[in-house]
Amino acid sequence: MSTVPVSPAASPRPVSLCARTPRVAAERLVGEMVPPPRFDSVRFDTYVPDPRQPSQAEAVTVLSTFAAGLDGAADTERGKRRWFGRKPADTAAAGPRGVYLDGGYGVGKTHLLASLWHATPAAPEEKAFGTFVELTNLVGALGFQQTVKTLGGHRLLCIDEFELDDPGDTVLVSSLLSRLVKAGVALAATSNTLPGKLGEGRFAAADFMREIQGLSARFRPLRIDGEDYRHRGLPEAPAPLTTEQVTRAAHATEAASLDDFPSLLAHLATVHPSRYGALTEGLRAACFTDVGPVPDQSTALRLVVLADRLYDREIPVLASGLPFDRLFGEEMLNGGYRKKYFRAISRLTALARDAKGLLAE
Repeated sequence: MSTVPVSPAASPRPVSLCARTPRVAAERLVGEMVPPPRFDSVRFDTYVPDPRQPSQAEAVTVLSTFAAGLDGAADTERGKRRWFGRKPADTAAAGPRGVYLDGGYGVGKTHLLASLWHATPAAPEEKAFGTFVELTNLVGALGFQQTVKTLGGHRLLCIDEFELDDPGDTVLVSSLLSRLVKAGVALAATSNTLPGKLGEGRFAAADFMREIQGLSARFRPLRIDGEDYRHRGLPEAPAPLTTEQVTRAAHATEAASLDDFPSLLAHLATVHPSRYGALTEGLRAACFTDVGPVPDQSTALRLVVLADRLYDREIPVLASGLPFDRLFGEEMLNGGYRKKYFRAISRLTALARDAKGLLAE
């Protein structure tokens, strides 16, 4: 292969994420609580259930019915009660006002959750969609009481990737959900079941229900079986590129970023995770050189959030160095945050496949 030098004057100049220090207003955090760009156009009828997994088709039916039931009739009466200063009625007797999607990686839970958001008959400002991390970041930005006030008037709150590995955050969000349920907000959440636990029944669902305790009666758990669609029928993850290949592709691609991986990891420590979406704004490709093992857990968790934001925004990733399935050491993959690390590997691998078309022949 020829090694013609890249001429910066003849090709786009990549940006560096390390040079970006975004500032995000709290109002923007609220306004961005909608399905991410990857899920803008998904609907229940675009979800393709695996015929070998009947639970997938069942989930579509259940969620479609759930969405149709959120037609706002109850909200009208709720508004009257608020107007006259009386507390909203306890809806426990009416049955579950929430659904919980439990399943492995890549079975389409986020697709279904976003479809529920789209199908709910309410204006966008009356329903919210965000990850567990984004919800905790919102509480951090607005404060607990203001978050309750802001989301309490919504018809539906969808929480993707409900995390059970941080006791403090779990208690915080559980308290928030309790207040929102009392205000009449319907809830929907997803969480991943570990690959090694799929054969052990409702492992994640049992954990979820135990953690939210008093809220458990408000949720109907839906198990969604299946294999990771991101890798279903696909070849193995692409091998890492050379640093030259990554650099050339970055200079040849409009609106690409180019960063040394260790430097990027260090920079992430200076940016709050709630701003990682803004950090990647406008990118059409993310290029990393010298990818190596993540040195510690705090750095690893920040990388997980970045991977989620890149995936949500469908930003392909080109990288040199170690393959993505070697980012996290055995201790991390066997520890309490392993679900997040498996998700990051799955998503980064999918984005690496997406980047194939950016490589020059």
